[in-house]
Amino acid sequence: MSKIAFITGITGQDGSYLAELLLAKNYEVHGLIRRSSTFNTSRIDTIYVDPHEPDARLFLHYGDLSDNELISHIMYNIRPDEVYHLGAQSHVRVSFETPEYTGNVTGLGTTRLLEAIRRCNHPIKFYQASSSEMFGSAAPPQKEETSFQPRSPYACAKAYAYWMTRNYREGYQLFASNGILFNHESPRRGETFVTRKITRGIAQVLAGKVSHIYLGNLDARRDWGFAPEYVEYMWKILQAEAPDDYVLGTGETHSVREFLQEAFSYVDLDLETHVRIDQKYFRPTEVEVLIADPKKARTFLGWDPKVKFSDLVRVMMDADLRAAGLAPPGEGDKFLSQHFSQKWWQGD
Repeated sequence: MSKIAFITGITGQDGSYLAELLLAKNYEVHGLIRRSSTFNTSRIDTIYVDPHEPDARLFLHYGDLSDNELISHIMYNIRPDEVYHLGAQSHVRVSFETPEYTGNVTGLGTTRLLEAIRRCNHPIKFYQASSSEMFGSAAPPQKEETSFQPRSPYACAKAYAYWMTRNYREGYQLFASNGILFNHESPRRGETFVTRKITRGIAQVLAGKVSHIYLGNLDARRDWGFAPEYVEYMWKILQAEAPDDYVLGTGETHSVREFLQEAFSYVDLDLETHVRIDQKYFRPTEVEVLIADPKKARTFLGWDPKVKFSDLVRVMMDADLRAAGLAPPGEGDKFLSQHFSQKWWQGD
């Protein structure tokens, strides 16, 4: 029989790629979505099938991570084999403006899921989407043993969720694992995140819709990878013989300024003419450098990401140029076709 998976955050970047992966592996997939007066399911439109269809294997449930009763109700009714907890208030800068909400959803939401699993009396494997932001100001490179020094409400909430996952694993013997993922991007990245602000902004400049892109700290350095590769290893973490915690990243770090330079150079556009700094995009407390040490994941999971920094920028630029009705240079598209000919995801 097919396995059953439950995904929180299914309409997000990672959730949509994960749903595609699991459907390709013949899972029955259930996802949690928030009720809204407008549809926010564009990332999963290509895989959605009316649940009345006899071959439907994707089912959506309205709810919210702040609603304990509803979470328990869903868990008891679908009795999944695997739970992938990706849902959160996930924007770091916004978490400074909504710290209580971020703690409730990103932190306590994890506890609600873990408690529902514990009480379900069914063998469920649990994946917690932990974040490299938890490392904060800790000296790089960061690995599983590195102490957390969170520098934002979002990072604090994620650190709480990480430790709750470990406590339920050790205290109740749940199969509960943390994937500590460093920044991972794609054409499906939210438009308010800096990488998409850059690639989408450049496309809008070229299309004549805007003249400038407004950004914050250009000197922050991050370890950037390609989201579909990371999502595949979320699944592999839950296929391991025993639950554990893993850092996933490329082992390289690049600044926001370098991302800008790579993207502007790719389309032969002048950076200085079109980029403006706005202080409102600076964080009250900044994380200067994040770089992964993924040795454990390489050893035990076979982690070997193919998409490096320059290729990632080109992939995202090609997608946003195409979305703007412009012909992309095509190097990003060519790279994907060469390295992912059997891809399970749908590109952009």
